[in-house]
Amino acid sequence: MKRAGWKRRSSGSGADRPGTSSGAGELCYASAVITLRPAVPADAVPLAALARQTFLDTFVHGFQIPYPEADLAVFLEKSYDPEVLRRSLSDPSRWWLVAERDGALVAFAEAGPCGLPHPEVSPDHGELKRLYLDRTAQGQGLGLAMLKQALAWLERRAHGPLWIGVWSGNLRAQRLYTNQGFVKVGEYDYPVGSWNDREFILRRAARP
Repeated sequence: MKRAGWKRRSSGSGADRPGTSSGAGELCYASAVITLRPAVPADAVPLAALARQTFLDTFVHGFQIPYPEADLAVFLEKSYDPEVLRRSLSDPSRWWLVAERDGALVAFAEAGPCGLPHPEVSPDHGELKRLYLDRTAQGQGLGLAMLKQALAWLERRAHGPLWIGVWSGNLRAQRLYTNQGFVKVGEYDYPVGSWNDREFILRRAARP
């Protein structure tokens, strides 16, 4: 299998110049091509479906967290309703990146102002809020590529450190973020209905 790598697409505009990237590009591996692009409100319905499925694949089928069925259903409806996502996709303070393969979404990332419950968080700090990949898109460098795009977007806009909340049992994600300079600075409970997931709060200092 070929090593995954970027093949930038030139649009003839300043959006593709270094330092002002819009996030558009192609990640090529083997015979497949995955296109990265900023999400738009029209992506709300397929994005909602992908978000629900990747949450279930990760935490219910993968880590086998025994969420109460009714609580899980309410959480998914509240968090991944297409109208909720459409409003977020239209919010200029937030940035969504999606990955497409053969016209279907296979991954997404969300970044924006930090909302984590830590005493040193400021509204002008940035947070990686979500990063999820379909199972078929994992293990090929896509997650790292999207993470770097999201962090670059945050660093161009945030004033201060960057933050991430990650489930305490997700060691693979923790290693990914640690390798990008994040360190654990706190913990909190993330509610899924009456169930509370223990989350770690990670932070990376602002870079000069």
